[in-house]
Amino acid sequence: MSAGNDAVRVMEVGPRDGLQNEKALLPPAVKIELVERLGACGLPAIEVTSFVSPRWIPQLADADQVLGAICRRPGVDYPVLVPNLQGYERARAAGADSIAVFTAASEAFSQRNTNASIAQTLERFAPVIAQARADGVRVRGYVSTVLGCPYQGEVAVAEVVRVATALHQLGCVEISLGDTIGVGTPAKARAMLRAVASQIPMAQLAVHFHDTYGQALANVLACLEEGVRTVDAAVAGSGGCPYAAGASGNLASEDLVYMLNGLGLHTGVDLSALAATGQWLSQQLGHPNRSRTGTALASQ
Repeated sequence: MSAGNDAVRVMEVGPRDGLQNEKALLPPAVKIELVERLGACGLPAIEVTSFVSPRWIPQLADADQVLGAICRRPGVDYPVLVPNLQGYERARAAGADSIAVFTAASEAFSQRNTNASIAQTLERFAPVIAQARADGVRVRGYVSTVLGCPYQGEVAVAEVVRVATALHQLGCVEISLGDTIGVGTPAKARAMLRAVASQIPMAQLAVHFHDTYGQALANVLACLEEGVRTVDAAVAGSGGCPYAAGASGNLASEDLVYMLNGLGLHTGVDLSALAATGQWLSQQLGHPNRSRTGTALASQ
């Protein structure tokens, strides 16, 4: 780790990426409480919900109600996912001042997941990002399947670079590189990040690893060594992975913060409060806590 670069920004994606892949349908009041509990843990960024059509993501059909009701903490970023201009307008009406858009590095995944080509998704986002910039709204871009696709298998690093660069050129101030099915290993993660960072400043990159094969923390460490300083994770390891049967899904925020603490990297996150929140959420979802750190702390 380079001296003077010891702060890591943890992007908490549990309320959106976590809950949208859970079978349980939580009431709005629980989702609002989750966001506020996470804010009290000291997390600097909490992805609240998604304004994708409720037909596609019924778990987040209450996006307008949840975003409109949360108590926002000063200095905390509360992004929401939007799929198109209509979703953006809904999000703005509900009070959004930070958004995220999403595409893939795999053509097969883009077609199966959004019924559109990569080129079509980028074309769809262009007016959204332009309007957001005009409104002073921060835009984050997600690139999924950066280390593998459930439909086409290997994904060329050059495609990851191309798509990430396109989002950056459209105006996304941060690009999150996601290993959607968790097949990546540290050497591949490092090489992919290094290639993207040759075109986009490292300070504008984030990594998002799923833990399907138990490689998420190792992949994060490799990317930290390359200089990345924003990492996505979901409290209690919520979410699973809909594209890999039996997969554990998102890297648990508690496990990430525990490792970062051990590396002497500053997050500003209260691990005890985060672990308590993970235990509470697991009870709400009706399944065991998927965070090893959370489970260990709860047993002490």
